[in-house]
Amino acid sequence: MNPRWLKTLKEYVEALIVAAVLALFIRAFVVQAFKIPTGSMLETLQIGDQLLVSKFHYGVKLPFTERVLIPVSEPMRGDIIVFEYPFDEVLDATRPNLKDVDFVKRIVGLPGDTVEIRAKEVFVNGQPATGPYVQHVREDVEPSPLPEGHPEVTVDFKGYFDHCEDASSICRAKRDWMPKITVPEGKFFVMGDNRDESFDSRFWGFVSRESIKGKAMVIYWSWTGPGNIRWERLGKMLH
Repeated sequence: MNPRWLKTLKEYVEALIVAAVLALFIRAFVVQAFKIPTGSMLETLQIGDQLLVSKFHYGVKLPFTERVLIPVSEPMRGDIIVFEYPFDEVLDATRPNLKDVDFVKRIVGLPGDTVEIRAKEVFVNGQPATGPYVQHVREDVEPSPLPEGHPEVTVDFKGYFDHCEDASSICRAKRDWMPKITVPEGKFFVMGDNRDESFDSRFWGFVSRESIKGKAMVIYWSWTGPGNIRWERLGKMLH
């Protein structure tokens, strides 16, 4: 074999290895792509949107662990985050497809906040928590599971958050009502912007700080299929 040809081949292989290592580094520490598969964040995020998620925004993690090596900033109320779904072997036994799956939601409650839901309206620390991004697509409101004037209740998190997502009255009540709950230290309460069609903290509880992958920053691509590219969404910053 020609020595010159071998040298050229070696250079190409080295370049590919460097490119692969660089790509893995960027994905692990800097930015990661994420595709929106459902309508739980409508109208903010459309099905088919593809996002760039900043993994550096909340700190640099030790590879293959959830430990933060270099803190940068803490998640804030209103941030759109990507995180690993808190899969429960028992409660999610009928949904094995959700294991190791990443979700995207908006932070509503920070550690120490009290969150309450009354007839679909969310209150954080006693104040209405709303914004132009909130969407309700169903007019029905399930009757409150607690009588009017009932004193504040505290709930057993493990008993209350049962991961239900069917059309039963119990699930619909959790969609529209929630007793006042204090977000534990190191946890976050998240919801989809499409409040009536989002499987979120109302049903399965809190997101741990360690399971947050990063902050959704920008839409780099959006389409519903070949020939139907949403050009107006490309480059849109997320808020």
